[in-house]
Amino acid sequence: MKTIIVILSTLSIAYGVPNDIRVRTINEGTCQYTFVVPEEMAPPTHSCPDTGKLQADLEDLHGIVEGQQAVLNALDNRLTQLETILLASQNSASADHSLGSELNPASSCLHIKQTSPSSQDGAYFLIGKDGTIYQTYCDMTTAGGGWTLVSSVHEDDMYGKCTAGDRWSSTRGNNINYPGGDGNWANVHTFGSMGSATTDDYKNPGYFSIDATNVMLWHVPNNVPAEGYKTAAYLRYRTSNGFLEQYGGNLYSLFKDHFPIGYNLGTYTHDNGPAIPIVYEQGSDHLVQSLLPPNIVSRNEAIPGFVQFRVFNYENSCTAVCPGVNFVGRNAEQVCIGGGGYWAEHPRQCGDYLGKDWDGYGTGVGWSSNQLVTESVVMFFYR
Repeated sequence: MKTIIVILSTLSIAYGVPNDIRVRTINEGTCQYTFVVPEEMAPPTHSCPDTGKLQADLEDLHGIVEGQQAVLNALDNRLTQLETILLASQNSASADHSLGSELNPASSCLHIKQTSPSSQDGAYFLIGKDGTIYQTYCDMTTAGGGWTLVSSVHEDDMYGKCTAGDRWSSTRGNNINYPGGDGNWANVHTFGSMGSATTDDYKNPGYFSIDATNVMLWHVPNNVPAEGYKTAAYLRYRTSNGFLEQYGGNLYSLFKDHFPIGYNLGTYTHDNGPAIPIVYEQGSDHLVQSLLPPNIVSRNEAIPGFVQFRVFNYENSCTAVCPGVNFVGRNAEQVCIGGGGYWAEHPRQCGDYLGKDWDGYGTGVGWSSNQLVTESVVMFFYR
């Protein structure tokens, strides 16, 4: 459109009101002159005595041409502005406004699945109750889909006991003055990112803002990229009885309002939290048991087929989650993950993966877990 108008403008200047206005003799005997311009714009013929009038007419014509040129320049600038606005509108129209995109974040992966049943596994954008937009992984196929990744527990350094990377226990050492540790199981702090959920601890706003009924856990080896989380998981299991409804709709409320974590808040015989039956999507009771430390198996301290929350050990130190088992013994620190900030028996039990290396790192003998367990993350999903 702009190109056509500019061409028309050029033709108008070239043939309609020329800048080079010339005068030629019509009748030399009578000394008459006229302007070489189109007929519709030609002034009257003048004779020699009218030179003053002739000069004035020339100046008027030049003024007209300059005025028209200014108008054309202004139109050209306006067309440029309109083209810019049109391009911006086209770009906006072609941007992704689908639910779960950055421009249209959803409240949860379940919200996306219910709105778009054909949605597939992958990364989506969600928005927390406080308006925070974040990207996380959605499992859109397991048991009908709609599962939101909200956190992962990763042990970055088994030899560093309750140090900088132990966000799910304590980053301030084994200290009785911090019996609850950093408290991240029951606060609104966030850390990490979806893409690094197997290389670092992860917690997004969905952990405390999504209202859910069930959880799903994946055990994934360290350093797996996001697109490989599901296929790399050697254990994937979920609850199915809607237990979260009675505990506030998420783990944040469960720990904050029902089963607080901290040293000396209870005993392993009377005060452990709920053990919820699980349904396996990948794995089995047999596989879970084969991954337990041998001494736990020989003493029948853990029953596969559950996920349990807030479990104490013999010394009244507190763990957060026992993945895959109902823990019924006194040595929960050998199997469970996360928890409080003080471990009365020994500082070696302090950390996100607690005492899983009690008889050597990754040895799988005595009280120790094997290397696969030690070098894997546990991911938590809501639906």
